[in-house]
Amino acid sequence: MRYAYYPGCVAKGMAHELFDSTSEVAKRLGTELMELTAASCCGAGAQNEGNPLLNVVLNTRTLAQAENQNLDVLTICSTCQGVMCQVKKQLKEDSRLFSRTNEALDKIGLQYKGKVRVKHLLWVLIEDYGLKKLESQVTKPLTSFKVAPFYGCYILRPPEALEFEDHEKPRSLEDVIKALGAESLHFDGETKCCGFPILFFQRKTAFEMSSQYLNNAKQKGADFMVTPCPLCHISLETYQKKAQKQARIETNLPVVHFSQLIGLALGIKPEKLGFSKHMVSMLKVLRGL
Repeated sequence: MRYAYYPGCVAKGMAHELFDSTSEVAKRLGTELMELTAASCCGAGAQNEGNPLLNVVLNTRTLAQAENQNLDVLTICSTCQGVMCQVKKQLKEDSRLFSRTNEALDKIGLQYKGKVRVKHLLWVLIEDYGLKKLESQVTKPLTSFKVAPFYGCYILRPPEALEFEDHEKPRSLEDVIKALGAESLHFDGETKCCGFPILFFQRKTAFEMSSQYLNNAKQKGADFMVTPCPLCHISLETYQKKAQKQARIETNLPVVHFSQLIGLALGIKPEKLGFSKHMVSMLKVLRGL
């Protein structure tokens, strides 16, 4: 399998362990990632608020680069995937916007035809690679663990732009968790917003949200949580200690990136998966392997 790889900003910066673990997993599964090094930031939804047309043009520029290689886009960020899928929907439904965008792209020698798909790594493993094949690659089944899946917003909404699964009753993360040998736990909050959009100007509210989800998962018996979005990871893991201090709740619940979860079951060494960069210790989980 070969994809135009769009890791997004966070995976190349604050959450570099996501980028590193994805590279390790891709090599183990025989997936070729052709990184779109000339692509720009997706805007994370904020860019659309300030300049909607610029948001469309910049994201379409990324899609056009992938089309030039006759490849679908693979991303490891739910937010990037959500933003680009929404742009694709806008272009499909608005012929005037489609023409106007291509007029802008023509100035840099690009054209968008509307053929490329945008797929999160989670989708790729289910639709393209296949869960049975993934299960056959597992060398360290996670049979002793209870894992709480946290979907967040962008990998489920808006459903009309994503066309992947039931946003009210998703099961993709659950299916992967089970394929890796672990038990998937349902908990209140797994499909809700993590609080990241308001983290830097309504911190108290954001902390209330994240601490509630973490505590709910902990109360259900989760050994750790997994999320397919690095922004959710920042809210739930990076700021967890501050959130639990505000909430006066000791959760200490490890939160792993989706690619790290896969890497563990594939037997990739923990140091290559970047667990040393986590704020909440993974030692107890790793010893349990």
